Amino acid sequence: MKQIKEIASAPNFDAISVGPFNEISDYLLSMGPEVKIPGKVFCGAAIHATGSEFSFQSFMPGTETGFLHTHKNHEELYIFLSGNGEFQVDNKIIPVSEGTIVRVSPQGKRSVRNNGTAPLIMLCIQYKSDTFTPEDVTDGVILDQPVKW
Repeated sequence: MKQIKEIASAPNFDAISVGPFNEISDYLLSMGPEVKIPGKVFCGAAIHATGSEFSFQSFMPGTETGFLHTHKNHEELYIFLSGNGEFQVDNKIIPVSEGTIVRVSPQGKRSVRNNGTAPLIMLCIQYKSDTFTPEDVTDGVILDQPVKW
């Protein structure tokens, strides 16, 4: 089974590698003795994320999530990195391919399938809904320091 690689870590940052996207299918997520999801890797804990969780997932041609799910508190962004497939939310079928981004509220009933001929690879970002405010857009601070490479 493939493992996340730590690249660097310090008090203000962490860096990891999940490897090439075409190898995401080598991961196996175990969510208990009866639930094993091939081609999925959660990364939040490995990078010590404190405000969100994120995962990469690869669906081989002809495969799908196999279930609908919702969340209690978390909104999700699904960002499709390669391949073709379909995303279902609240009984609506949306075609997805590289560059497609789908946002789903916690209550949205969702599932994914690959009906294409190549792996469908996606990044899913999960975060608590209704926490970002208009003031958060100005949260960044540009420093008066030169960048030194």
